[in-house]
Amino acid sequence: MVQFIQAQNVGIAYLEARFGLKLAENDRFFPEWFESLPEITDLEKQYLDRVKANFLSLVTRPPILENAVKMVVLSPLLDLAGFYRAPFSILTEESIEISLEDAGKVIRGRIDVLVIQEQLWLLVIESKRAAFSLTENIAQALAYMISHPNQEKPVFGLVTNGSHFIFIKLTNLNTLTYALSDEFTLLKRQSERYQVLAILKKLSQILQ
Repeated sequence: MVQFIQAQNVGIAYLEARFGLKLAENDRFFPEWFESLPEITDLEKQYLDRVKANFLSLVTRPPILENAVKMVVLSPLLDLAGFYRAPFSILTEESIEISLEDAGKVIRGRIDVLVIQEQLWLLVIESKRAAFSLTENIAQALAYMISHPNQEKPVFGLVTNGSHFIFIKLTNLNTLTYALSDEFTLLKRQSERYQVLAILKKLSQILQ
């Protein structure tokens, strides 16, 4: 009998054991999040400042659920980065399954937001309510990324709870290998929210 496993209940150790997933040891594996990032315009900065103000207004009236995170924070970022325009398309609540034939198990889940280009998955975005820790979310995003259809290309992920952001890169060149960016926050007075947009813009440029 096939056993179904929810992606949200899968840990990184399980992915390592079942798929041979490995963490990259070389910082050069994932330069896209810190190298040659595009400039952010003054108008984009003003928009992001408004996003921050809107989010801080919401957190005064908890709980903040996933849909609110997507509406208030994620949607403006994807818009500014150009992911709502061709050649990209957006899917939401997309179902995935990963079969473990030797074990008679199937991992199931739903991706919050999936950006695709000609069936190549470019960005898997998993958003959680504001109080949710991102570290509990990374394995779930990786499980979704492992199931992407084009194994010859890297796939990028973003996990966010609205206030914090971590980018992920996964490749499958002989071995499933992943790396994480630093964690960014919307809440600092410094311009980390601008860097999040710059990374998204960089990904939209290099993957077109």
